[in-house]
Amino acid sequence: MLWRSLLFALLPVAAFSADVFVTVEYPPSTQPGELIYGVTYTAWIPEGVKTVRGVIVHQHGCGKGACEGGATAAYDLHWQALAKKWDCALLGPSYHQEDGQDCRRWCDPRNGSEKTFLRALDDIAAKAGHPELARAPWCLWGHSGGGFWASLMQTLHPRRIAAIWFRSGTAYATWEKGEIPKPTIPEEAMRIPMMCNPGAKENGDKRFNGAWTGTLAMFHAYRAQGAPIGFAPDPLTSHQCGDSRYLAIPFFDACLEQRLPSKDSTVDAALRPIDASKSWLAPLLGHVAQPASEFRGKVEESVWLPDANVARDWSEYVQTGSTTDTTAPEAPTQVSTKITDGGILVSWKAEADFESGLQQFIVLRDGKEVGKVPEKPVGKFGRPLFQSMSYHDTPEKPLPAIQFLDKTEGARADAQYHVIAINSVGLKSE
Repeated sequence: MLWRSLLFALLPVAAFSADVFVTVEYPPSTQPGELIYGVTYTAWIPEGVKTVRGVIVHQHGCGKGACEGGATAAYDLHWQALAKKWDCALLGPSYHQEDGQDCRRWCDPRNGSEKTFLRALDDIAAKAGHPELARAPWCLWGHSGGGFWASLMQTLHPRRIAAIWFRSGTAYATWEKGEIPKPTIPEEAMRIPMMCNPGAKENGDKRFNGAWTGTLAMFHAYRAQGAPIGFAPDPLTSHQCGDSRYLAIPFFDACLEQRLPSKDSTVDAALRPIDASKSWLAPLLGHVAQPASEFRGKVEESVWLPDANVARDWSEYVQTGSTTDTTAPEAPTQVSTKITDGGILVSWKAEADFESGLQQFIVLRDGKEVGKVPEKPVGKFGRPLFQSMSYHDTPEKPLPAIQFLDKTEGARADAQYHVIAINSVGLKSE
């Protein structure tokens, strides 16, 4: 029996308020058929959720850097906004794989990671007091080896999966070449909405060409069978995730809207089929989408999109590598102050703008600007953000707190402080 350790924590950090974080960790196993690497799962559950309706899984890729990057996935404010909208948990696995070790010992779920994943859901559900979480459906986001894992989980648990996002990774070409056992693909797997999202600069790249050709081959094969699958090449990137979240989040949003059972249903209720009347289609490697009823090309070769909003975002993304946003973020709330030896500590509560996340906060004292958080946002792998993004679409460490220490002349506890939020396209809240 695989030994397990469980840790439950309600974090006191201002950025996360009274939301619940649950961490479960398992050491490596030496038993046949079990996972040979240790793994940590961190789940975030929105404050006040009565019934968890789904689990959004943000699965990192191969190698030590990717595994370490996955450790912060559940703390991502933008992905949390998606999870909160649909009463979902946000789950970030982090495998304890070192560089040079065989990634397929975890990214092929048949090697033990499937069993450990299901065990983690059971344990998280018990510790969080949400037994329904263990049976809730999943959205699977996977980068590189994480996409490899998701494509195989699709064959094992098709009825549990609401949607899948393959960022530069799938096992399809690997099993077709006989490098791993070819799975049996159930009919239900071809009803899951999917999006293939390679970086255009992977095409022809010495190291990452397989990510392009593999996802493209999977798209052709699955679309020919009628699967609702799209293809969204990122024109700006190679294997890094770039700004793909600005299409991935609305894609999952549309799929959850169409597929989640109603709120008054039991958690065991079947996922609903996609609403074909809302589908849009586009030519492969094109950028103009049309309602499915108006499309005159070959449907079996077309890019599938779940609705008009995603079609609009997809068209922009495949041309620019990102999407625009015309709405301002919500204003921060619960601004409070505390006297410290270093100055006046100003704290507040804020949620990420659903369309474009958070870039920065401006702190005002008595109507005048006294600081910015962060002073200069960093965008090494995409737009500059409050939580600077890594190669792996996860927040870089250390995670920033939502607070500001006012050390400027005139700082005082009885001053009137206000905070303005700025989203990633530069729009300001009230």
